[in-house]
Amino acid sequence: MPRLLILNKPYGVLCQFSGAAGRPTLKEFVRIPGVYAAGRLDRDSEGLVALTDDGRLQATIADPRHKLEKRYWVQVEGIPGQDALRAFRRGLVLADGPTLPATIRLMATPPVWPRDPPIRFRRAIPTSWLEIVLREGRNRQVRRMTASIGFPTLRLVRFQVGPWNLEGLAPGEWREIAPPPLEALRTP
Repeated sequence: MPRLLILNKPYGVLCQFSGAAGRPTLKEFVRIPGVYAAGRLDRDSEGLVALTDDGRLQATIADPRHKLEKRYWVQVEGIPGQDALRAFRRGLVLADGPTLPATIRLMATPPVWPRDPPIRFRRAIPTSWLEIVLREGRNRQVRRMTASIGFPTLRLVRFQVGPWNLEGLAPGEWREIAPPPLEALRTP
């Protein structure tokens, strides 16, 4: 039976198990041999990382062809207006090509934990929180998309991948869950 773990990756942790040259990695939180991340989060991003020992499950979770939803809470500099939100929803053209349309909405401050170190604060520039849903996963995509509409990302927390979320997991904590049948994760 394949193993599937859901980890709340802390800020500053590399999404790998080895070769970090003194930087914290997943091995400091998950000591189960043979599991690997199904998808990645940058060192300066936080939140849900799925880990599995099954190559087919790993590919199904990570491969954008399956269009598994990824939900993010994103704190940005400034307050986006409706024109910026509409542009984001239509899809944007980034340096590596057009993005798929995405879901975005302004939201109240989500139930996040304090970050260490805290984000930069500037009294003259307000911040706002967005909920963003993507069905693809390019390198630093959320950050590049928010920057392209003029609102740089200050904090990024992935709180859901497909049917799994961070509920009840503090940074660095994980839980093992029963893996679903692969067909349940694949979108035609």
